[in-house]
Amino acid sequence: MIVVGGEALIDLVPLAQPPGALLPRPGGGPYNTALALGRLGAEVAFCSRVSTDGLGESLLSGLRAAGVDLSLVQRGPEPTTLAVPSLAPDGSAAYGFYVEGTADRLFTLPPALPDGVRALALGTCSLLLEPGASAYEALLRRESQRGLLTLLDPNIRPALIADPALYRARFLGWLPYVSVLKLSEEDAAWLGGRVSDWLAAGPSAVVLTRGAGGLTVWTREGAEHSAPSHRISVVDTIGAGDTVNAALLHRLSGMAGQPVDWPGVLAYAAHAAALTCTRAGAEPPYAAELSG
Repeated sequence: MIVVGGEALIDLVPLAQPPGALLPRPGGGPYNTALALGRLGAEVAFCSRVSTDGLGESLLSGLRAAGVDLSLVQRGPEPTTLAVPSLAPDGSAAYGFYVEGTADRLFTLPPALPDGVRALALGTCSLLLEPGASAYEALLRRESQRGLLTLLDPNIRPALIADPALYRARFLGWLPYVSVLKLSEEDAAWLGGRVSDWLAAGPSAVVLTRGAGGLTVWTREGAEHSAPSHRISVVDTIGAGDTVNAALLHRLSGMAGQPVDWPGVLAYAAHAAALTCTRAGAEPPYAAELSG
């Protein structure tokens, strides 16, 4: 089983018509990653704190429909976090957030994950907003020390980072507990570090997403592989990076103890992300769509 930890929220996606209209859609980087893993056919559990309000119920309903295990989900009466993406002409998105007093901020460290868990993924807002951020960080450290494959996607949201220098220092403190670091070009530029330094700090691989430029991975052994993006008509990029996370985890968790076919893994992730970009909001593909 793969466990994905982090926030579930509602994206208020702008509509072209009527002007100013917003469409509520399930979202949050970890939520999208868990949803995508379920749709790809992986055995996956979501680990978070979700509101008991109507929006929270809707979020869990979407995960259930994808076959995601919810036994690690904590519940609370606090409201659901809201995110408002602003779409650029090329379909890329920037985000504003409503996070004060919301349920996912109050996540607490769960007991040790079951023995059957092979991988853990964390990232985005859940590693920013206290007090839950410290609990997720403790989960990362504990499960990494048990030998789990760990994937970190910082998915930088500058609007939520009050102290950039402190965040960058904290990020470096996570790396010894990370197996695979996945970043967008924008994340890498904001963090200001170098791939070689990140690899030296702990991860066995760093995967960089470059939008229309495809994906590239660098490994601790010195290998570098790339996969091109697919030519598509982009509706928006919401959830594309999260779909990459899911595709990476789905393939890598099945290669435990074997040499990693990085060209194949990246090609699979690029295909999955491209399909997500052809749809409004975070709508990752199903396994059958990738086998055709």
